[in-house]
Amino acid sequence: MALVDLISPEVVKVPLTSRNKPEVIRELVQVLKDAGKINDTENVLDAIHRREELGSTGLELGIAVPHAKSEAVNNLTVAIGISPEGIDFNALDRKPSHLFFLMLAPPSQSGPHIEALAEIAKLSRSRAFCDALVHARTSQEVVDLFKGDD
Repeated sequence: MALVDLISPEVVKVPLTSRNKPEVIRELVQVLKDAGKINDTENVLDAIHRREELGSTGLELGIAVPHAKSEAVNNLTVAIGISPEGIDFNALDRKPSHLFFLMLAPPSQSGPHIEALAEIAKLSRSRAFCDALVHARTSQEVVDLFKGDD
């Protein structure tokens, strides 16, 4: 399943209200809960925090991809958050992160998870696309950007 197929307005938060890494994770997990994608937020938060302890998922060029395996989902699930101001996510390049892709996959599924990570890596190479996402004003605008890019 392509990343674009997982994105809908109810799993996109523009702008994020969070100001730090733990708040971003909690806010995006809440987005998934509110969208009916998960029902055990504490399990998901624990799984993501355990993954972050292994090494930050703050990449370069303003992108962060917090992710984990969790029994709280049956299929690959994603939430997207946009922070125009940027948030310190302990990124590899030590710069603030603006685009957040929180991904959850069931422990039994590695393929879709890896494919989605690869798609995000590919997207990150398009500075124009990333800039358009950062400047999006609504969740629908983010969805429309992804749908127009497939």
